[in-house]
Formats: sequence, C-alpha cells, structure tokens
Amino acid sequence: MKTLISADNVWALWAVLTGIAAFSIWAEQKYQWASKVTGCVLALAIAMLFSNLKIIPVDAPTYDQVWDYVVPLAIPMLLFNANLKKIWKESGRLLVIYLISGIGTVVGAFVASAALKNVIPEVYKPAAMMTGTYTGGSANLVAMADAFNITGDLVTASVVADNLLMALYFFILIGIPTMNFFLKHYSHPIIEQVEKEGNSGEGQTRAAQFWAPKDVSLKDVAFTISISFIIVAISSEIAGLLSRIIPTGNLFLDLLNGLLGNKYLIMTTITMILATRFADLFSSIGGAQEIGTFLIHIFFAVIGVPASIGLIVTKSPILLVFCAIIVFINLAFTLIFGKIFKFDLEEMMVAANANVGGPTTAAAMAIAKGWDRLIVPAILCGTLGYVIGNYYGILVGNLLMGW
Repeated sequence: MKTLISADNVWALWAVLTGIAAFSIWAEQKYQWASKVTGCVLALAIAMLFSNLKIIPVDAPTYDQVWDYVVPLAIPMLLFNANLKKIWKESGRLLVIYLISGIGTVVGAFVASAALKNVIPEVYKPAAMMTGTYTGGSANLVAMADAFNITGDLVTASVVADNLLMALYFFILIGIPTMNFFLKHYSHPIIEQVEKEGNSGEGQTRAAQFWAPKDVSLKDVAFTISISFIIVAISSEIAGLLSRIIPTGNLFLDLLNGLLGNKYLIMTTITMILATRFADLFSSIGGAQEIGTFLIHIFFAVIGVPASIGLIVTKSPILLVFCAIIVFINLAFTLIFGKIFKFDLEEMMVAANANVGGPTTAAAMAIAKGWDRLIVPAILCGTLGYVIGNYYGILVGNLLMGW
C-alpha cells in the first residue's frame, strides 16, 4: 500500500521515529496531560496515527533494525545502576515488601492465564510480557516481546491495555493513602509528617522532576554506548552457544534451554554482575538512563506502527481484563502481607507502584506525595525490577508454554 514515506526510505523513517520519541519525551515533561499519559504511550499513539494516515508504512526494514539493535542496546544502559549491594543496603524495608509484591505479580500471571486461556491464543506470550513489565518496567516488556517472538499486533494491543489499566491503577495507588479505611488500619508516619510540615508543589510535571538535567561528558556517552555494545555482543554469543548445546525434549530441558539460551537473560545477568562488581565505574557514568530511555521511546513508536484501530477495539478489552487480574492480585499481596509484616502504608504503595510502573513512576509518586525519604529506595527497588523482571517473565512464559 502506497504511503507518503516509502519502506525503503531509511533516513526519512529514522527521522520520523526519533522525532516522535523526542517529541513525546518533551511533551511528557512540558504538559501535565502528557505526563499522565506518559511519553511511551504518546510515542505509540503518534506512530499509530501516522501509519493509519498512510504517512509511514506498516512494515519496513528500519523497524526490524530497531528490534535487532536498538532494543538490545537499551537494556544494559537501563541496568548500569543495578548494584545489588547498594540496592540491599539503601532500600531498607521497602525492598522486602517490593519482593513480596513481585510474587503477587507472578501468581497473578498464572491466575489470569488459567482464567483466560480459552479466549487468549498463546496466552503465555502476554503472560511473559505482563510479568516482566509488572515486575520491572517497559524495558522488560520489550525484552519479553523479543524473547518470545511476539508479533507487533499483540505487543501493541497489550501495551494499550497495559497503559489503560496502569492509568486507573495509579489513580488507585494515589487515592488509597487518602482513604479513611486504609488510614485507620495501616500505619502511615510519613503522611502524618507531611501533613504537619505542609507540602508545596514546584509547578513541574512528574517527568520533568525525575529527568532533571545532569552532568554528562563525552566520556560518559562513549562508555555508555561502547559498554552496551560489548555486553550485547558477548551475551548474544553465550546465549547462542548455550541454546545449541542444551538439549530439549521435556519440560525441564525446554525450560532450561529457554532460560539459559535467552540473550536478554544473559545480558541482564552480565550487566548486573558488572554493575555490582565495578559499582564506582558504572555509577559514575552519566547519561546511561537517559540514552536507554530514549531508545525505549523509539521502540514504542515502532510497535505503534502496525496497529489498527480495529485491532485495539477487538483485542485490547480482553487483554485489559488479563492485566487487571495480575495487577490487583499484586495489590492484594502487597496489602495483605504488608499488614501481616507491619509495613507502613506509604511503603506498600510505593512498592506496588515500583512493580507495576517501574522506578520512574514510583519515584514520581513519592515526589508528588512529598514522601522524600522513599524516593531513592523507590528508584533502587524499581531498578532491581529491571533485573528480576526478565527472570520472572522468561520463567512464567516458558512454564506456561510448556503446559
């Protein structure tokens, strides 16, 4: 089908994709409505609009390049701060309730899959994606989509359902600390302190607060990009080797082959080890989070391209139910076990947010609420989620695929 920009016009397509990503990031930090929608969803929506208006093609080699190169490079960059020692030391109590909340995500994925397996074909695919993203963030959804060869249509429908559900869920998480029932039955010392001291906003969007300018040198950019290339190259070779030498034939061997033969799992492990062993080096490299997040926005533009309005209307509603089951079981685990182990209400809300939305939204919630002491733990726990999200997602996906 003829489009304004042809499929072989590589430079023009890259210009469109990067422009959409840049605009989405700018809008998220500039306007409150865009901050609530999130830059990733905005990038997806704009690309979907462009393809439906026949401005760009629905299929092109450029999009394959994003899947093959941009996505793998983004993953290590987002894990440069995954220092396990620091996460354990500084996250304190929040880490414990965060891990409990993550178990709720895994349980929710199995419950949702069992309930909807007859209406969602290959239910292990959305289960893997949602487990990954509801343990870590968008980077994990991207990794699971590539790991299980999930089509762009299903990814787009899942992302739309996911973000519709997350918008509702975040309103719930923000509202729970204001409800008398929860204030009566859960301890909330930080809320009480904020009410005493008062809380004045800075007039910025949450995204602008989180992505405040930082010092980034030429060396930082060089190290970020080159280290990521090295990690991806080594991980791809190791994963390919293990995939060839580990036999298949039964559930255990299939699972082992799927785990150890997955390049995203290998690159996650390698980056985590390096970030922990050489913490001073990796923590001193500026710009890794920013570059990685920009690359993820490019990916979201790409997955929006093949989407049709009809697809979203027909597929997203049932996927919305699928996501809702996972998310609310996550919340139930958080509230029940948080009560049993006497966690504060603020800790539970931030932990649940860090699971479902990742470090950015968890930190944004802490900032917006004035829970300053939870900002750094939220970021650290959310960063850990980028690590374990890939493990959880691949484990759940392979187990469900085997069954």
